[in-house]
Amino acid sequence: MNLKKEQITTLGELKKAGYKTKSIKDELRDNLREKIKKGEESFQGVWGYENSVIPELERAILSRHNINLLGLRGQAKTRLARLMVDLLDEWIPFVEGSEINDDPFNPISRYAMELIKEQGDNTPITWLHRSERFYEKLATPDVTVADLIGDVDPIKAANLKLSYADDRVIHFGMIPRANRCIFVINELPDLQSRIQVSLFNILEEGDIQIRGFKLRLPLDLQFVFTANPEDYTNRGSIVTPLKDRIGSQILTHYPEDIPTARKITAQESNLDQRQIDTVYVPEIAKDLLEQISFEARNSEYVDAKSGVSARTSITAFENLLSTAERRALITGAEKTTVRLSDFMGIIPAITGKIELVYEGEQEGADTVAAILIDEAVKSLFTTYFPEIKKLERKDEEGPYDELVSWFFQGEGFELLDEYTDTEYKRALDDVPPLGQLIKENNPEIPKEDSYFLKELLLWGLVAHKKLSKHRFSEGFQFKDLYGSYFSGL
Repeated sequence: MNLKKEQITTLGELKKAGYKTKSIKDELRDNLREKIKKGEESFQGVWGYENSVIPELERAILSRHNINLLGLRGQAKTRLARLMVDLLDEWIPFVEGSEINDDPFNPISRYAMELIKEQGDNTPITWLHRSERFYEKLATPDVTVADLIGDVDPIKAANLKLSYADDRVIHFGMIPRANRCIFVINELPDLQSRIQVSLFNILEEGDIQIRGFKLRLPLDLQFVFTANPEDYTNRGSIVTPLKDRIGSQILTHYPEDIPTARKITAQESNLDQRQIDTVYVPEIAKDLLEQISFEARNSEYVDAKSGVSARTSITAFENLLSTAERRALITGAEKTTVRLSDFMGIIPAITGKIELVYEGEQEGADTVAAILIDEAVKSLFTTYFPEIKKLERKDEEGPYDELVSWFFQGEGFELLDEYTDTEYKRALDDVPPLGQLIKENNPEIPKEDSYFLKELLLWGLVAHKKLSKHRFSEGFQFKDLYGSYFSGL
């Protein structure tokens, strides 16, 4: 209904306009129906859930359910809850001065009922935008019933000279103040069991109880809870009667493929325009970055039950561009290209995002991060180059023999971190078999990406134990696998 809200400031004007009240769950349901009919996206900017989570979420909204989003960290649970705001009506009226957004046609607070009784159709109303109809609370062990539901306010009682038996001395908590709004409780298992019990009546009947007052407030709320499965054993649990009152529990998941993960990273990365203008990122580098998170989720060193957040790739991408940008600033270059050696700069982003099992702790977080990068290189290697057979016959020529022989006959070479782009390209061009292998296996690769691919080839041969790689303070040294033994190094 299109209302000129600027012209509607009293209850009487609202009646004349023919406004009809709807519950928040009906609002969400009706607006979702319209979006589905028109073929519009109901949850924009969420990738990888088109055929799994979003259809389940839509069914829950159509069923008018309170919802629990259950999944590991970094799976867009809170983002989904926040996007539900877009399914609300743009504006709703409420009684002016009401603490709990009283519906003018169905007031529930003593303040609103007395005001309407006193002023009738002249009761002033105001309008609430959907952007203000979202409340969020992180469940922590120190949250109290008073925080969520309310308590007696002795200061209010003293100022108004009221007895504690008068319900006007009540200070409403977050949930009553979120009447006619979406209310999200993040990490629900962290909420103490006795606090969870206080939510029973609210979910089932919409009622609240405060300090024994004979008070019935049929609140109109859409609850969305988020929880991590690991929380059930580590910190707490959702009490069974509360789970029983949550209409739909929806399982979230991580991106299932590299292209989806890349969309998420590109959308969420917080980049400076100067970084974007200065640093060119090869497509292969973007794939490699996402592959690292996939490797982490399957690594024997990483706690799979804790998960590897999508924020790992996002912060790693930001670090990757910053590493290249810093080099450009040092060398005075206006533009530069991301190199595989720049991936050493993302290690702090990885170590801060993964939980290690005992074996990982023994290795050390930095070592595990480096292992994950090597594993990602190994996984991506066969996409661009022939697979290295585990058992090769001595009399059978392999595709990498010429390159390995080049290193065996020479002293190897170094790639310094602060090489200018010209020096970097010259160093790689000085290894002729690299260019030949790129030309044979990836003839269509853009020239600006070919140098990253040359590095990937070197790192891949190291991962497959065909060459050796040594990290020193200023860069990397690549040599024949056994050359160091013969040279006495």
